[in-house]
Amino acid sequence: MQILISDANVIIDMEDSGLTELMFNLPYQFAVPDILFHDELEDEHPNLLELGLVELELSSETVEKSIELDLCYRKPSRYDCLALAAALQEECPLVTCDKALRKAAQQENVEIRGTIWLVDELVKHELINKEQAIKAFKDMKEAGSRLPWNEVENFLNRI
Repeated sequence: MQILISDANVIIDMEDSGLTELMFNLPYQFAVPDILFHDELEDEHPNLLELGLVELELSSETVEKSIELDLCYRKPSRYDCLALAAALQEECPLVTCDKALRKAAQQENVEIRGTIWLVDELVKHELINKEQAIKAFKDMKEAGSRLPWNEVENFLNRI
């Protein structure tokens, strides 16, 4: 099963849309750096570990790499840099919709996926239909998600 490292924003989008449980039915193993989980997700989303989210322990080299990334790329947060360093450690894709983190990941040659891709996977695996996807994105928008809404509209028109 392919591992995917996620930042907090994508998981929060899934929580806001009610798709979290279904996300863990996809043929991927979703993981976040353990520090990111404890500092950004645990209090408001303690159910994530029960659903299948993996807390990834980072090597000391990976933590050092995240510090280097934080110094090199000014806009991604330190937690974003931890997620990017984790993707480098695991040699796997990074799931994020954060524009600055996506740019940094491209510079580091890390494959990037996002919330739209994740919803598309749910549709392709027949875990949701178009109407559910429309509602999910509406819920994300109402919750304040900063997705590229023109890309969401294009995606919804294609499915």
